[in-house]
Amino acid sequence: MPLLLLCLSFLPNLHAQAIPYSRPVETAPQAETIGGGYKTPVVQKPLPRDYWLQVMDVFLLAAAMGISVWLVLKRRSRKWAVALTIGSLAYFGFYREGCICPIGSIQNVAVALTDRAYSIPMVVTAAFFLPLVVALFYGRAFCGGVCALGAIQELVVLKPVRVPERLDRALGLLKYVYLGLAILLAIKPALGRDFLICRFDPFVGFFRRTGAPHMLLLGGGFLVLGMFVGRPYCRYLCPYGGLLAWCTRLARRGVTITPDKELDCGLCAEACPYGAIDHLRAVRKDCLYCARCYDSCPRGRS
Repeated sequence: MPLLLLCLSFLPNLHAQAIPYSRPVETAPQAETIGGGYKTPVVQKPLPRDYWLQVMDVFLLAAAMGISVWLVLKRRSRKWAVALTIGSLAYFGFYREGCICPIGSIQNVAVALTDRAYSIPMVVTAAFFLPLVVALFYGRAFCGGVCALGAIQELVVLKPVRVPERLDRALGLLKYVYLGLAILLAIKPALGRDFLICRFDPFVGFFRRTGAPHMLLLGGGFLVLGMFVGRPYCRYLCPYGGLLAWCTRLARRGVTITPDKELDCGLCAEACPYGAIDHLRAVRKDCLYCARCYDSCPRGRS
């Protein structure tokens, strides 16, 4: 009898466990329900785009680089190169909010190569490799008029000073240190992984019209410095620039200041704010496709 009573005592619990659970609220409370001026926060900025739009962005990236090659190597036109720079800054920078970014994709590609559980979309892979492939044949066309980070710096150069050659070379090594550090932090186990390049992008705050105050100050500092030192971030810190420089060493075509006759006036070297002209020859790994040398050259002015 005691055993029977003990079994009966468990019946209410068994019956209670059989009741199916249902959520009392089907959806999260909305802003209009909460009231009081509450606004639902945006959890991701910028918001994801449809896949076909992402593919279109990659095609636009490729087209912009093709136009850059044509304007600089064929037309030899500084004026139209600046127009492309403004257009790229408007679209890839402020409209797409810095999302078409081969620079940041270094980290994604590094993780995908070392972590089988991590995969990246084809559009990210294409955005990473396209500028490198172009650099193998034609030089740093991406830097010239396509990269939004380069474009915003290109447009603020006012009165550049010549950086001493030794200091210029020493500072140029920083981008390789930054590249190595970014890769090492990106390929760490998932819980400790850090995308350093994206976290310290100095200009994305301007493109997205929001950001931490210290990052906006950092970006502003680069722009102020860039008025007097041509493209400081591109030349000394951009990790993707290091990859492009190595690819450009293999390029069979690139900027040539005077294609038919070399002059010794030195106007091109004075006009280049990036120290990319040595003995009246363009140093292709350092040439950023700005086309200023064409405007200064008596034989190549356009």
